[in-house]
Amino acid sequence: MTTHDRPFGRHLEDFVPGDVYKHWPGKTITEYDDHLFCMITMNHHPLHTNEWFAENETVQKKNVVVGNLVYSLVLGMSVPDVSGAAIANLEIESLLHAKPTFHGDTIYAVTKVLDVKETSKGDRGIVTVETKGINQRGEEVCSFKRKLMVWKREHAPRRQFPYDDAVFPDGG
Repeated sequence: MTTHDRPFGRHLEDFVPGDVYKHWPGKTITEYDDHLFCMITMNHHPLHTNEWFAENETVQKKNVVVGNLVYSLVLGMSVPDVSGAAIANLEIESLLHAKPTFHGDTIYAVTKVLDVKETSKGDRGIVTVETKGINQRGEEVCSFKRKLMVWKREHAPRRQFPYDDAVFPDGG
């Protein structure tokens, strides 16, 4: 029997400037997703929640997904590949919404490693990445650069579970 642990995040040694991570899966943003996010965050702008207003009083002529939802989804898509094992997210350097996202658009995410530096402590480092959100038409809808602090492999805490191998006493 072999036990497989799903990787979640990376250690400092795993990041190489120039490497690109294509995150999977994408997410189709529904009207419900957008409205719920707007209500949770108290963003009641009718551009996002009022179809008549959007059709009659905006340049897009239809509802636009609130930008913070798009950013949050793209960031979240990157976590398993980039920051899942991070000590801390340190900074968002920039955030750009290049094109609007509409209800029914499917967003994908891709990240490029820009820089990797060991800290003076020697047990960790700072990684700088750029992540882009791309819609189903291949258009970049948002991008951001961020810095995160990650462990070197030998200093990282060991992943623990609240159960042991006896969960399957017969070995599988």
